Amino acid sequence: MKLDPFYPIVDSLDWLRRLLPCGARFVQLRVKDSGEAELRETIAAAKQLCARAGAQLVVNDYWRLAIDLGCDFIHLGQEDLVCADLPAIRRAGLKLGLSTHDEAELETALAAKPDYVALGPIFPTLLKKMPWAPQGLERIGVWKRRIGDLPLVAIGGLTPERGVEALRAGADSVAVVTDITLNPDPEGRARQWVAALRSLA
Repeated sequence: MKLDPFYPIVDSLDWLRRLLPCGARFVQLRVKDSGEAELRETIAAAKQLCARAGAQLVVNDYWRLAIDLGCDFIHLGQEDLVCADLPAIRRAGLKLGLSTHDEAELETALAAKPDYVALGPIFPTLLKKMPWAPQGLERIGVWKRRIGDLPLVAIGGLTPERGVEALRAGADSVAVVTDITLNPDPEGRARQWVAALRSLA
């Protein structure tokens, strides 16, 4: 499986509407603190938006809703992986992405036979406090040698320039949040990402 090199992560339909026209083709919806009915409506609407744009939606965490709504991708953190019904996810045909931050988590992730693995934070990140030190670009190469043909997503503290470095270090895709959402011109920044990363793809 080949991932698009540009992998924005957003928390609302509004962000999807803004970034899909900028060339996002593989995007994660990570919504927190919503009730199930609202989540169901949001994920269903996100799926429609992505389908119309020719983009692939990845649902963060809510694997039961992703199954119910016929989504294609689910992304789980290590905590969510413990509670997830992996056989049900596989029976539904969902592709699975998993977060990793250290060797033990990588072993846990590989045992679940994911469709891609994410590594982070590569650089210091503003998104949330992390108990792990920044991994650095060298760790990308180490992880990629470990996982072979399995796609590797780099995340954490990345800019378009650092994203290019991450791809050159061995990542297949680069996830981004705050470098776009906190930018004064998010759409322009997204287009910079697309131009920088797809030039190497």
